[in-house]
Amino acid sequence: MPFSHWSAPVADAPVDATVRLPGSKSMTNRALILAALADGPALVRRPLRSRDTLLMAQALRALGVAVDEDGADWRVTPGALSGPARVDVGLAGTVMRFLPPVAALADGDVAIDGDPRARERPMGPMITALRALGAEIDDGGRGALPFTVRGGGAVEGGPVTIDASGSSQLVSGLLLAAPRFEKGVHVRHEGPPVPSAPHLAMTVRMLREAGAEVEIGADEWRVAPGPVRGRDWDIEPDLSNAAQFLGAALVTGGRVTVPDWPAETTQPGDALRDLLARMGAQVSSGPDGLTVRGTGAFQGLEADLRDVGELTPVLAALAALASSPSRLTGIAHLRGHETDRLAALVRELNALGGDARELPDGLEIRPRPLHGGVFHTYDDHRMVMAAAVLGLAVPGVRVENPATVGKTLPEFTDLWTAMVRPA
Repeated sequence: MPFSHWSAPVADAPVDATVRLPGSKSMTNRALILAALADGPALVRRPLRSRDTLLMAQALRALGVAVDEDGADWRVTPGALSGPARVDVGLAGTVMRFLPPVAALADGDVAIDGDPRARERPMGPMITALRALGAEIDDGGRGALPFTVRGGGAVEGGPVTIDASGSSQLVSGLLLAAPRFEKGVHVRHEGPPVPSAPHLAMTVRMLREAGAEVEIGADEWRVAPGPVRGRDWDIEPDLSNAAQFLGAALVTGGRVTVPDWPAETTQPGDALRDLLARMGAQVSSGPDGLTVRGTGAFQGLEADLRDVGELTPVLAALAALASSPSRLTGIAHLRGHETDRLAALVRELNALGGDARELPDGLEIRPRPLHGGVFHTYDDHRMVMAAAVLGLAVPGVRVENPATVGKTLPEFTDLWTAMVRPA
């Protein structure tokens, strides 16, 4: 059955909107893991409800944790972790990397699988690390999904060396469960630099807020064994999902405000303030939130995006519409995301008349007049968002499978249409 297509709305005038975003996926799934391992109940306030977070909640329920609706919140009551259980990770990196260390603490087998593309995403380092820490995993020698964690009710823990250059989630997954391991965990990274440092900072901060003892050094993290405190979590708006909305102000010469932008945060999306300003936006913070104003013209961007790779698709779309070339580097790891994002962006931008090429670790984009056409999205929510940005200025952009935004922002097309074509 062919995918449906969505005609991305063209902006006939500068946008002028306030866009209230749902909660951070990254914070929600970390809070769910910490609440599941805690010594008492927790309330996760204003969580994101999307495919990725619903899969995490269901995975924890399968292991014996109660995750109940409480108005707009989730109430999490820890239980004895047990199998047999089956877990579907979908295409969620946070679920496929955060859940296996928790499953190793269960008493019984936990079978873990996901979407076809999930079987291609880097999991070998996690499987090897868990075995080194004392877990038993049957992966048929694949080093990838699907596999079964044969939980024995406890994990010894201790020192482990891992190459986390493919994803910082490999380190975060080990750290989040580490307080419950008998010896804690001392993770050392060996290999090319770990991407997405802000997400590691988020993991460390939330562990400490839950009472865990965490020490960090150069490419190493140590979490001591001990209880995880049951506490309530307030989830910030998802700042990475602000990228396309704030970018719309740049493209149209308009104004977009995102309320409740935190004054201090570990979210990678906070880098948008600097990145969009470097492209020519006027960026300001105030009691109403973060506001971006476009001036009617904006230039390209030269930036190392290693720490904020998830912003790449929208920044690449902006670059294709800018007045000068862009060079986005430090993002070779995006080849192992929901799709090979570098190849996909080059293919789709060039199919609309653009001039993009892959670099060993990034993209080079030279602006050219673009035309309409089908923008394929490869089951990748960020590709839908990039296509929407292009559609603001390019008539006839038809976006394949817009429903894939359900991964992190199910209401995206409604929010986008309301911003571009207010009632």
